[in-house]
Amino acid sequence: MGLYEKIVKGEEKISLVGLGYVGMPIAVAFARKVKVVGYDLNAEKIKLYQSGIDPTNEVGNDVIKNTTVEFTSDENKLKEAKFHIVAVPTPVNDDHTPDLTPVEGASRILGRNLTKGSIVVFESTVYPGVTEDVCVPILEKESCFFTLGSWILRQALSDARPIVEADPHFFLNVNISSTQ
Repeated sequence: MGLYEKIVKGEEKISLVGLGYVGMPIAVAFARKVKVVGYDLNAEKIKLYQSGIDPTNEVGNDVIKNTTVEFTSDENKLKEAKFHIVAVPTPVNDDHTPDLTPVEGASRILGRNLTKGSIVVFESTVYPGVTEDVCVPILEKESCFFTLGSWILRQALSDARPIVEADPHFFLNVNISSTQ
Protein backbone atom coordinates (compact mmCIF):
# COMPACT_ATOMS: atom_id res chain seq x y z
CA MET A 1 0.00 0.00 0.00
CA GLY A 2 1.38 3.42 -0.98
CA LEU A 3 1.53 6.59 1.07
CA TYR A 4 -1.56 8.05 -0.55
CA GLU A 5 -3.64 5.03 0.43
CA LYS A 6 -2.25 5.10 3.96
CA ILE A 7 -3.14 8.78 4.35
CA VAL A 8 -6.65 8.23 3.00
CA LYS A 9 -7.16 5.25 5.35
CA GLY A 10 -5.96 7.29 8.33
CA GLU A 11 -2.82 5.22 8.83
CA GLU A 12 -0.56 8.22 8.08
CA LYS A 13 -0.94 11.96 8.60
CA ILE A 14 -0.24 15.21 6.80
CA SER A 15 1.47 18.11 8.53
CA LEU A 16 1.15 21.81 7.84
CA VAL A 17 4.16 23.81 9.03
CA GLY A 18 3.05 27.40 9.50
CA LEU A 19 -0.56 28.15 10.43
CA GLY A 20 -1.04 31.65 9.12
CA TYR A 21 -3.24 32.95 6.33
CA VAL A 22 -1.90 30.34 3.89
CA GLY A 23 -1.35 27.27 6.08
CA MET A 24 -4.49 27.39 8.21
CA PRO A 25 -7.04 27.19 5.36
CA ILE A 26 -5.07 24.36 3.77
CA ALA A 27 -4.86 22.46 7.07
CA VAL A 28 -8.60 22.83 7.65
CA ALA A 29 -9.42 21.75 4.09
CA PHE A 30 -7.34 18.58 4.37
CA ALA A 31 -8.64 17.82 7.87
CA ARG A 32 -12.12 17.36 6.40
CA LYS A 33 -10.85 14.15 4.80
CA VAL A 34 -7.56 13.07 6.42
CA LYS A 35 -5.59 13.38 9.67
CA VAL A 36 -3.63 16.64 9.95
CA VAL A 37 -0.98 17.88 12.37
CA GLY A 38 -0.93 21.69 12.33
CA TYR A 39 2.40 23.04 13.60
CA ASP A 40 3.38 26.62 14.34
CA LEU A 41 6.26 28.08 16.36
CA ASN A 42 3.93 30.59 17.98
CA ALA A 43 2.69 28.81 21.11
CA GLU A 44 0.23 31.62 21.89
CA LYS A 45 -1.38 31.26 18.46
CA ILE A 46 -1.63 27.49 19.00
CA LYS A 47 -3.36 28.05 22.37
CA LEU A 48 -5.92 30.27 20.63
CA TYR A 49 -6.56 27.65 17.95
CA GLN A 50 -6.92 24.98 20.63
CA SER A 51 -9.48 27.25 22.35
CA GLY A 52 -11.49 27.57 19.14
CA ILE A 53 -10.31 31.08 18.25
CA ASP A 54 -8.99 31.96 14.79
CA PRO A 55 -6.45 34.77 15.33
CA THR A 56 -5.87 35.02 11.57
CA ASN A 57 -9.59 35.42 10.79
CA GLU A 58 -8.98 33.26 7.74
CA VAL A 59 -11.48 30.48 8.39
CA GLY A 60 -13.41 31.78 11.41
CA ASN A 61 -13.92 30.60 14.97
CA ASP A 62 -16.69 28.12 14.13
CA VAL A 63 -14.44 26.32 11.66
CA ILE A 64 -11.57 26.24 14.16
CA LYS A 65 -13.86 24.89 16.88
CA ASN A 66 -15.06 22.09 14.61
CA THR A 67 -11.88 21.08 12.78
CA THR A 68 -9.96 17.90 13.54
CA VAL A 69 -6.57 19.55 12.96
CA GLU A 70 -4.24 18.61 15.79
CA PHE A 71 -2.75 22.01 16.69
CA THR A 72 0.72 21.96 18.23
CA SER A 73 3.85 23.98 18.83
CA ASP A 74 5.74 20.78 19.72
CA GLU A 75 7.99 20.05 16.75
CA ASN A 76 8.25 16.37 17.75
CA LYS A 77 4.60 15.90 16.68
CA LEU A 78 5.81 16.38 13.08
CA LYS A 79 7.29 12.86 13.33
CA GLU A 80 3.72 11.53 13.25
CA ALA A 81 3.22 12.75 9.66
CA LYS A 82 4.66 11.52 6.36
CA PHE A 83 3.47 14.26 3.99
CA HIS A 84 4.60 17.76 5.03
CA ILE A 85 3.51 21.09 3.56
CA VAL A 86 5.61 24.11 4.54
CA ALA A 87 3.55 27.31 4.44
CA VAL A 88 5.60 29.89 6.31
CA PRO A 89 5.77 33.59 5.43
CA THR A 90 8.45 35.15 3.26
CA PRO A 91 8.70 38.72 4.54
CA VAL A 92 10.64 41.40 2.71
CA ASN A 93 13.71 43.10 4.20
CA ASP A 94 14.16 46.88 4.24
CA ASP A 95 16.25 46.58 1.07
CA HIS A 96 13.32 44.79 -0.66
CA THR A 97 15.04 41.40 -0.71
CA PRO A 98 13.18 38.36 0.62
CA ASP A 99 13.87 37.37 4.21
CA LEU A 100 14.39 33.62 4.01
CA THR A 101 14.74 33.21 7.78
CA PRO A 102 11.26 31.64 8.24
CA VAL A 103 11.69 29.11 5.43
CA GLU A 104 15.21 28.26 6.60
CA GLY A 105 13.99 27.80 10.17
CA ALA A 106 11.05 25.67 9.02
CA SER A 107 13.47 23.51 7.00
CA ARG A 108 15.66 22.95 10.07
CA ILE A 109 12.71 22.09 12.31
CA LEU A 110 11.14 19.80 9.76
CA GLY A 111 14.45 18.15 8.89
CA ARG A 112 15.01 17.21 12.53
CA ASN A 113 11.64 15.50 12.60
CA LEU A 114 11.35 13.65 9.31
CA THR A 115 10.89 9.91 9.29
CA LYS A 116 11.72 7.41 6.56
CA GLY A 117 9.47 7.86 3.54
CA SER A 118 8.53 11.48 4.22
CA ILE A 119 7.55 13.84 1.42
CA VAL A 120 8.13 17.59 1.79
CA VAL A 121 6.33 20.23 -0.25
CA PHE A 122 7.05 23.97 -0.02
CA GLU A 123 4.04 26.25 -0.43
CA SER A 124 5.92 29.31 0.82
CA THR A 125 6.33 31.92 -1.90
CA VAL A 126 10.01 32.12 -2.75
CA TYR A 127 11.98 33.06 -5.83
CA PRO A 128 13.12 30.30 -8.23
CA GLY A 129 15.90 28.17 -6.84
CA VAL A 130 15.27 28.73 -3.13
CA THR A 131 13.71 25.32 -2.56
CA GLU A 132 16.55 23.45 -4.27
CA ASP A 133 19.46 25.75 -3.30
CA VAL A 134 18.49 26.78 0.25
CA CYS A 135 15.81 24.48 1.71
CA VAL A 136 16.94 21.09 0.38
CA PRO A 137 20.53 21.44 1.66
CA ILE A 138 19.16 22.28 5.12
CA LEU A 139 16.81 19.28 5.02
CA GLU A 140 19.67 17.04 3.82
CA LYS A 141 21.90 18.23 6.66
CA GLU A 142 19.19 17.29 9.18
CA SER A 143 17.79 14.13 7.57
CA CYS A 144 18.12 11.73 4.67
CA PHE A 145 14.53 10.52 5.03
CA PHE A 146 12.63 12.64 2.54
CA THR A 147 11.55 13.17 -1.03
CA LEU A 148 10.80 16.63 -2.37
CA GLY A 149 7.25 16.88 -3.66
CA SER A 150 5.73 19.51 -5.90
CA TRP A 151 2.87 21.86 -5.15
CA ILE A 152 0.57 21.70 -8.14
CA LEU A 153 -1.61 24.64 -7.17
CA ARG A 154 0.52 27.60 -8.16
CA GLN A 155 -2.39 29.98 -8.63
CA ALA A 156 -3.28 32.61 -6.09
CA LEU A 157 -4.39 30.90 -2.89
CA SER A 158 -7.90 32.28 -3.32
CA ASP A 159 -8.09 30.27 -6.55
CA ALA A 160 -6.39 27.19 -5.14
CA ARG A 161 -8.37 26.87 -1.91
CA PRO A 162 -11.60 25.67 -3.57
CA ILE A 163 -9.66 22.98 -5.46
CA VAL A 164 -8.10 21.61 -2.27
CA GLU A 165 -11.43 21.79 -0.44
CA ALA A 166 -13.33 20.19 -3.32
CA ASP A 167 -10.98 17.25 -3.73
CA PRO A 168 -8.02 17.01 -1.36
CA HIS A 169 -7.59 13.37 -2.41
CA PHE A 170 -6.84 14.46 -5.99
CA PHE A 171 -4.27 16.95 -4.71
CA LEU A 172 -2.57 14.37 -2.50
CA ASN A 173 -2.61 11.67 -5.17
CA VAL A 174 -1.02 13.94 -7.79
CA ASN A 175 1.66 15.13 -5.38
CA ILE A 176 2.52 11.69 -4.03
CA SER A 177 2.50 10.14 -7.50
CA SER A 178 4.82 12.86 -8.81
CA THR A 179 7.46 11.89 -6.24
CA GLN A 180 7.48 8.12 -6.78
